[in-house]
Amino acid sequence: MEKYEKIKVVGRGAFGIVHLCRRRSDGAFVILKEIPVEQMSRDERLAAQNESMEYAPGGTLADYIQKRCNSLLDEDTILHFFVQILLALYHVHNKLILHRDLKTQNILLDKHQMIVKIGDFGISKILVSKSKAYTVVGTPCYISPELCEGKPYNQKSDIWALGCVLYELASLKRAFEAANLPALVLKIMSGTFAPISDRYSPELRQLILNMLNLDPSKRPQLNEIMALPICIRPLLNLYTDIGNVKMRRIEKPLSTVHTGQQGRPGRVPTHRSRGKVHSLPLSSVYTWGSGISMPLRLPMLNTEVLQVSLGRTQKMGVTKSGRLITWEAPSVASGEGSLPGAVEQIQPQFISRFLEGQSGVTIKSVACGDLFTTCMTDRGIIMTFGSGSNGCLGHGNFNDVTQPKIVEALLGYELVQVSCGASHVLAVTNEREVFAWGRGDNGRIGLGTQDTHNSPQQVCLPVEFEAQRVVCGVDCSMIISTQYSIMACGSNRFNKLGLDKIMAGEEPDPSHQVEEVHSYTPVQSAPLYSEKIVYIDIGTAHSVAVTACGQCYTFGSNQHGQMGCSSRRSRRVPYLVPNLQGITMHHVLPLLFSTEGEVYTWGKGARGRLGRKEEDSGIPKAVQLDETHPFVVTSVACCHGNTLLAVKRNISLITLC
Repeated sequence: MEKYEKIKVVGRGAFGIVHLCRRRSDGAFVILKEIPVEQMSRDERLAAQNESMEYAPGGTLADYIQKRCNSLLDEDTILHFFVQILLALYHVHNKLILHRDLKTQNILLDKHQMIVKIGDFGISKILVSKSKAYTVVGTPCYISPELCEGKPYNQKSDIWALGCVLYELASLKRAFEAANLPALVLKIMSGTFAPISDRYSPELRQLILNMLNLDPSKRPQLNEIMALPICIRPLLNLYTDIGNVKMRRIEKPLSTVHTGQQGRPGRVPTHRSRGKVHSLPLSSVYTWGSGISMPLRLPMLNTEVLQVSLGRTQKMGVTKSGRLITWEAPSVASGEGSLPGAVEQIQPQFISRFLEGQSGVTIKSVACGDLFTTCMTDRGIIMTFGSGSNGCLGHGNFNDVTQPKIVEALLGYELVQVSCGASHVLAVTNEREVFAWGRGDNGRIGLGTQDTHNSPQQVCLPVEFEAQRVVCGVDCSMIISTQYSIMACGSNRFNKLGLDKIMAGEEPDPSHQVEEVHSYTPVQSAPLYSEKIVYIDIGTAHSVAVTACGQCYTFGSNQHGQMGCSSRRSRRVPYLVPNLQGITMHHVLPLLFSTEGEVYTWGKGARGRLGRKEEDSGIPKAVQLDETHPFVVTSVACCHGNTLLAVKRNISLITLC
């Protein structure tokens, strides 16, 4: 106690006295609970020593409810408090700890009465895996039916108590009250309580009913509650509302001018222009392929798109405001599309729209597979929707989902990047862990087998290998480490993963050729294993890698000139593309863009894949975009012969007279 100065007594309970104290070392206010230890065992005495807790000056949630004087809380406030308690209990349960006395009197508020914290763990219990507790403890009004019956219990009893707290927030009174203990037990055992007000949503009422289910096995798990639509928005809002500084943001429109000057293909030179000032969009999105031979500008809904992705049928983007935007082409049946076999194909008029059902969620990135989509929020939460075949959605089943749904198995992790193949997904956490799920044949998900998994599985990687970025191909995957080394798994057809053991400039011995691996394996082909690879992308039969110094290597099949050389001879040795020497490059396959705003394509040219009216080309050539001002490429995606390219104005190069 010499480290603390007692100020006053702030509470008394059945087990001791609570003091407000000041810590002498830094002057911080803390709470100390003084408990008699004479009747405790040696282990209990040791566990009770040296415990100090943060001071919460806003009182308890019970006090807050009492002061409402029958004035019901609005639903947003209820959920704001509830999800904080939910997160705290989720953390505790992950440590295999039962609280066993969760009630509004043990939920504390900060001085602004906006942040809640769970206190009083005096009778909590640590469980071993799958174990259950037996002793009857806790406040009678909040104890569960299984406790009343003397049955063993586990985390589901805390969920019952959490349901009682939620009911109390919605009705300002306890769910179960009676004049004496036997009558209270009868009410709890029958599960009867007054309904909450009709002013609250059906989803909130149903959540209370589910949590107060008499059968523990039918009560939802905490991660299931967190994944409910009613909880997603308040959960995400916690990260922006708590501790924020309120500011006014003044938006100034950007004005630029048109120019008639033309630069070389794909590049807009720095210039001064004269004339009338016009307002220009900050970004543009182009598409080509599938019969569109020249870059087509897509409608933008007056927004700025930062990132794009392509699937078999989807064209998706993420806006600066964190919304998902999609572009759809009219079907032939609508009479607006091109007729099959027509001599002159009508250029489709794409329709853009924001994805519905995304209220309150800020999307950071999107990745598309075949008929399914994965998006990641700014809080590192993964949401998926679309076709559930092959288990690509990660929800533990093979069901289709029409609206984005949280992948519950990853709720305890903060994701930083996600990639989709045709039928599998890889994701990286902020702790450099990698999770994979979906179709497993060819060993594409790297779990050592060819089994399909419909929920995320952690990938086994060497301890020294810290994953930074994952890339999914059609039937394979690659991981780039923080040290810019590469590991790969899946089909190595044509050595598209660089797994053949090749020395510099030599063709591999047939015995060193690798066709398929089921676990992540370091690349073996020179010079890939010795270069610092910063970007990589995988096609159907070849791959492209960009080094830290901007060099571009291709490896795999060269059937259509996709290696970037005039010769169509197939070689399994990685090839340094000579036409791009001296240009600092970035990804993506089979398209590269430079830091100066030039876009290059090469390879198979059928149906407009290269963004120009040309057949197969083994030589990288620039693509002409309809941009009259300097631009930089922000994102690009290639899939199934289509390309989606996002660019934005290079403000630093725009000057006005």
